[in-house]
Parts: sequence; structure tokens; C-alpha cells
Amino acid sequence: MTRVRRLNDTFDTGLVWFRRDLRSADNAALYYALKHCERVWCVFVFDTTILQPLIDKWQTRHPGTQAQDRRVEFILASLRELDEALRARGGGLVVLSGDPADLVPKLANELQVDAVFANHDYEPVAIERDETVRERLADAGRQWLTFKDQVIFERAELLTGQNKPFTVFTPYKNAWLKQLTSFDLKPYPVETYANHLAKPPARLDRQLPTLDQLGFAPSNLGELELPTGMSGARLLLDDFLTRIDSYAERRDFPAAKGPSYLSVHLRFGTVSIRTLARLAHEMSLQPDGRGSATWLSELVWRDFYFMILSHHPRLAGGASFKEEYDRLRWEQGPEADEAFAAWCEGRTGYPLIDAAMLQLNSTGYMHNRLRMVTASFLVKDLGVDWRLGERYFADQLNDFDFAANNGGWQWAASTGCDAQPYFRIFNPVTQSEKFDADGRFIKRYLPQLGKLPAKWIHAPWLAGAERLAQCDVVLGKDYPAPIVDHAQARDRTLARFGK
Repeated sequence: MTRVRRLNDTFDTGLVWFRRDLRSADNAALYYALKHCERVWCVFVFDTTILQPLIDKWQTRHPGTQAQDRRVEFILASLRELDEALRARGGGLVVLSGDPADLVPKLANELQVDAVFANHDYEPVAIERDETVRERLADAGRQWLTFKDQVIFERAELLTGQNKPFTVFTPYKNAWLKQLTSFDLKPYPVETYANHLAKPPARLDRQLPTLDQLGFAPSNLGELELPTGMSGARLLLDDFLTRIDSYAERRDFPAAKGPSYLSVHLRFGTVSIRTLARLAHEMSLQPDGRGSATWLSELVWRDFYFMILSHHPRLAGGASFKEEYDRLRWEQGPEADEAFAAWCEGRTGYPLIDAAMLQLNSTGYMHNRLRMVTASFLVKDLGVDWRLGERYFADQLNDFDFAANNGGWQWAASTGCDAQPYFRIFNPVTQSEKFDADGRFIKRYLPQLGKLPAKWIHAPWLAGAERLAQCDVVLGKDYPAPIVDHAQARDRTLARFGK
């Protein structure tokens, strides 16, 4: 794959294939295409090998209804803005639907381009797809050129002193910071060569497809406070920068406006990682830069998980990073199935867990602290295989990214690299008392508990039937009794890990 400092060829024509990089500014592939080609066309493909399984899964769960997926809506809205930005500079976006392994080489042939440009993708299925595209382009005498864009450091750019991949975060972060230079954070000046953009030929210059044409119905995305596209990312970033100084103190409290809320924009590339890391790094060096330094660490975690996946592609097949834990025996049978369903649907009887799952199901978002707590509960309180939770999050999260999702789940399950030790088991009640002390978050998603005082809202079953009745709550009717005893579950987990 092409390294950015070694591209010396020039071409008459090129094609940029947008994937996880839906922006017209600071985009590596777009920059290099414009710099090295006289004319550049742009394409995005709605990948039906991804969309059709989403439709099929939805219809299995909701027979007779049209599929909904906030992510498809987010992409479509972001593409409209990208298309407008490209057209304002003389270009435009060709939007296709189908298998990109077929459509991209076919379009390259139709346009008679010399090279196709794209940014690196790190998931094994995507790498296999890209290799197919490369081979088909090569058969037609065309080049396939790809670039690092969605991370600061990738693959083997950071190695230990023994020339091996890192498996522990803190040494990786220290090496990341030590190796970081201003060049790594420098934006790509796309606008310098924007005059090389070419308008799509008339036969390809069509309106973007509608949701219905893609096989989807509108979701509730429009009702959520989630602005789309490059302008949406900028809006969220500007807001976050006004409160970044308090990020370290507020980020763990789900009822507080603490996070950046930029994760979905990073996932689809409507904002550049270089923009965010540059701001975080510069501000972390200021006397009051603790919040920025903490945020920068979160961005480094993102690089870390991409790096882990690139060195250990077996993770994409469901393997535990710590191979010995593939032998763990998880709960199975009807009771385990019902426990998993209760977790998914937010009816475990533990208010913080249930509120978090209801937030996920209704918005596609879950606070990072709650991702850890709910994952721990599924694995270590219910004894359910972490892979089931991983897949559920993959279906629900707006910002689903395989590397981060897998890394987070294996961290919580104690099966991954640099994972939470098996004996550290989140207590869902004490986590609730610590991070939602007055129950503000719980009451937002469980209004039936709204009259419970803070003393009882974290574990309603301890309040007693009489006190609950005074607050209009009957366990088993208005809100479920807990489906598991945490202390007993902890003992079972320690036994499961053989300790």
C-alpha cells in the first residue's frame, strides 16, 4: 500500500472512492488524487453486502415492516453535504448501490481512469474486498493507491523495543506521544488542487438515492440531537471546545454534558482525526490542559484498537485476544437466553443497566462509562458470552466501529489485551450511586421510578414493598425485580475464570 511520502506518479485521470471519510477537507486520498491527477472524479457506493444483512435482520425481528437504521440515514445526509461541497468546487459525487468489488472497477473502466484512490480500511473483510478491487484494476492496467487517513499511527508504525506490537495501552500511549510530530497532525490542503475536480458525466450525474430506494424507512434520527455531515461535526466540536476544560471531571457522569459526542462523526469521517488530535494535543500543553489531555488519551485508545486489529485479524472471527479464554464455559439454555433478552430490552431490575440499554435502543447512543458497566453486567453478572453483547452493540450503535467495539467488549470481559482483570467486577449498584448519584439519568429513561428518592433508586428492591408503593412502584408490575443477585454472580464469575 502506498506510503504518503513515496507517491511520485502523475496521472491524467483518477477516481476517489469515499468510504469512512465523508468530508471534502483534510482527506488524504482526495488530496493525493487531486495533486497527482489532472481530472478527478469521486464515488461513494452503498454497499449492499452490508445493507442487505441489515434489512434481513430487521425483518426477522420486525416482520412486515421496512428496515430502519440511523446509520444509513446519517450517511445519506452526510453525502448530500459532501456532494454539495464537491459541486461548489466544480466536481460532484457519483453514488452507486451494489457490491463495490464489482462496481468500483466497472466505474473505473467506464471513466477510463488511470488510478483509483482510497483511504486505508483495517477490518479483515474490507481488506479482502480492497484486494479484490486491486486485482481487478490491475487486470485492466489501472493502479490502486491507498493512504493512511483515519488514524494518526497505524499498523507497525509504533512497535515495542523488541520490535513487536504493543499489547498494553500505557506503553503504547507513551510511545505514541513520543513519536508524535507536527507533520502527523498537519491537515491535507485539499483546496490547493480543488480545480482538478471533474463533474460526473451526464450519464452518471444522478440525484442521491432516497432512503426508500435503499430499502429503508426513516428512523428517529431527525428527533435526536445528532447533527450530520461536516457541518454537524463542526457544530459539535465548537460546542465541546467551550467545555473541554471540564472533560476529565464530567466525562464519567451520564446525566452531565461531558463527552464530545463526536464518535459517530469520527466513525464516518465527517471530521478528520488530525483536526481533533491536533486540537487536543495543543490544548493539553496549556496550564489548564487536563481535560484536553484526557480527551487525547481517548483518541489514542482509538488508534490502539485499530493497531490491535491490524496485527490480530483473528479477532474479527470471534476469537478472544487471550486465547486461553476461548475455553470459558458461558451460561447456555433457556434461562441464559431470557437473561440476554432482558439485558437487551432493559428489564434486568438494575436501574442503571436498564436505563443505559433503553438509551441505546431508543437513540443508538450509549455513554462510554455505561458501555463498560452494561458489558460487565452481561458477562460477569449474567454469565453470557461477550460475543452476544458485542453483536448487539454492533446492531444498535450509531458509532459502531468493529475495532473499538471488540476492544471494549474484550476489555470488560477480561479476555482482551490490557483488559480489566477478571477479579474486577463492576457492581451495578455502586456504579449507579457513584456516577448517577441523584438518579437523573435513570429517571430520564425510567420515568416510572421518578418518585423514588436517590437513596432507593439505585436498588429499588431494597426499599421494601410499602415504601415502593408510596412512590407508585410495584416490583414485577411497574418495574422488574432484579434477575440476578450480584454477590452470587460474582462468585460464579470467579469460578468460571477458574480462580
